[in-house]
Amino acid sequence: MNIESLREYCLTKPCVQETFPFGPDNLVFKVIDKMFLLVGLDNSGTFNVKCDPEKAIALREEYEEVQPGYHMSKKHWNTVYLNGRLTETQLQEMIDDSYNLVVTGLPKIKQLILK
Repeated sequence: MNIESLREYCLTKPCVQETFPFGPDNLVFKVIDKMFLLVGLDNSGTFNVKCDPEKAIALREEYEEVQPGYHMSKKHWNTVYLNGRLTETQLQEMIDDSYNLVVTGLPKIKQLILK
């Protein structure tokens, strides 16, 4: 997965916006104004995704390409390295999990917008 396929995949999800709240070098994908993925454009070999705390630990233990979130809450975020060892399906599952966690955390009235 490269930066373009990552971007295209994120934008297929309902109500996703791409923003630059941290400056022009950091692309952030949000669902209804809540961040679910961050990728540095100067180093697009990694991205950060939200993750259930228990699953985050399990993924880190299983894959060396999954590390605690760089400059993020280590409990709730993982940094994923795009070095070719994780399959596109595995990467998409991590993105899906992050998106779904954020959606689940939205107020019910905002969740209705997504249906």
